[in-house]
Amino acid sequence: MSLPRGRSYPPDTYHGTDGEVSAWLRRSSEPADITYRTGGTCEYVATGDRTDGRFGLYRWTFGEEETGPDAHFHRSISEQFYVLSGEVRLFDGADWVTARSGDFLYVPEGGVHGFRGGGGASMLLMFAPGGPREDYFETLARGEEMTEQQRAEFMLRHDTFWV
Repeated sequence: MSLPRGRSYPPDTYHGTDGEVSAWLRRSSEPADITYRTGGTCEYVATGDRTDGRFGLYRWTFGEEETGPDAHFHRSISEQFYVLSGEVRLFDGADWVTARSGDFLYVPEGGVHGFRGGGGASMLLMFAPGGPREDYFETLARGEEMTEQQRAEFMLRHDTFWV
C-alpha cells in the first residue's frame, strides 16, 4: 500500500535493530529559563541541541502588557505557533488575526509574520530545524545596548529580517 500523494518517510536515522532507551522528559514543574522585564517568560521545552537540530520548542507566556515582535521573516527556519491559553495576535503576512486556545499558525521559511500577546496568554513556539534561538531570546531579555551595526549583525546571526 502506498502513502497518500506519493509521500514517503524521510531516510532512517536510527540503524539499530532493538530500539534504545534514549527518551528524555522535561517536567512542567521546571522553572522558566527566561523571565523578561515585562513579566513574560520563556521555557526551553526542547532546544535544537536536545533534538539534534530537528526542531526547537519553547513555551512562551506573555506578561500583562502586550508585547511581541513586529513583522519579520527567517530564511533558514520555519516557525510555528500554537496558542495554549488566552488570546495572541498573530501576523500571517497579510493581516493581524486574533488566535485563541487551540489555534495554530505555520510560517514557512521566508514567510512574513509577527506576534503580540499580553494578559498572561501562553503559546508554544516551534522552529524547524532547531537553530540556536536561546542566545537570541537571552540577549533580548538582558536588554543589552547595541549600536545599529551590532544590532544588524545580531539579527543576521539569528536569521531575523525585519520588514
